[in-house]
This record gives sequence, C-alpha cells and structure tokens, in this order.
Amino acid sequence: MTALLNIDQLLDDLEAGLKDLLSARGIDNPAMIGIRTGGVWLADNLSKRLGLQEPYGELDISFYRDDFSRIGLNPRVKPSHLPFETEDRDIILIDDVIMSGRTIRAAMNEIFDYGRPASVTLACLVDLGARELPIQPDVVGQRLELASHQRVKLRGPEPLRIELREQEGH
Repeated sequence: MTALLNIDQLLDDLEAGLKDLLSARGIDNPAMIGIRTGGVWLADNLSKRLGLQEPYGELDISFYRDDFSRIGLNPRVKPSHLPFETEDRDIILIDDVIMSGRTIRAAMNEIFDYGRPASVTLACLVDLGARELPIQPDVVGQRLELASHQRVKLRGPEPLRIELREQEGH
C-alpha cells in the first residue's frame, strides 16, 4: 500500500519557514546546496520559489559517508558541483528526509572541505526523528513518526511527489 503526502503543502511550508528564518537572521544572499538526489530536486524547486539569483549546488556525499568502508561505493556516484565559493557564505543545505543525521554530517564535512561557510541552515522536507547524531533541521516541511514497516520516499523530479509506503508482509 502506498499513500501520497501533499507535496505542494510540504513545499509551501518549507518555503514559508525558510523565508521567515532567513529574514529573522538577516540573510539576503544565501547559496543553496541540495544533497543528491532528492535534495537536489528540492533545491531546484526552492531556489526558484525563493527567487535566488545564483544556481544551486549539488552534493554527492558517497565518499563522506561513515559507512563507506562497509557498504562500498554506489555505482552511480557523480562528482559534487558547487558553482560558488562556500567561504564566508550563508548556506542553505537541503535534503528530502532526515532520520539519523548521518547524511547531514557527511554533507557538512564535504561543504567544509570547499571552505568555511558563515552559516549553514538545514532544511528538510520530512523529519523522521530517530537521531543518532545531535543534528536538527532549522526548517521542516513535516515531522512524521513511522512504524518500523513504513518508509517515506521522494519521487521525481517531474512531477515531484512524496510517498509513504508499507513494506510487504505488513
């Protein structure tokens, strides 16, 4: 069984939350970075909604994962692409789903290898909780608590949609 969550409402909430937070922090020229692949789809959408003039960046964190030696290399690894300097920039880091915090830790390690940002704002479409690291998003489209047999997946890029799935046998 698959249930669809309202992607338009989640994107509206994420956009509004980012606008409010950027305004409160006095950030008027952020650089946006999406984590592949879902975060890149969201960065494309949100950079247009926020009217950002600069192209967004794309991170492939495969080499920065803390389980890299155990799981090996994803055969679809592509190089990261940041079309701007990160040094002293206010960065908006976008991911589709946050759970343990390990993907975000890996992404921040990679960003800092490019340069030291002035700030990093974390925005995620869905927060599933279950942290293993003390990393919290600044802006979230929706917080969900899933049963052990449920999964959430962003599909796209056109049309962008988010699915809540029940694993077989449940």
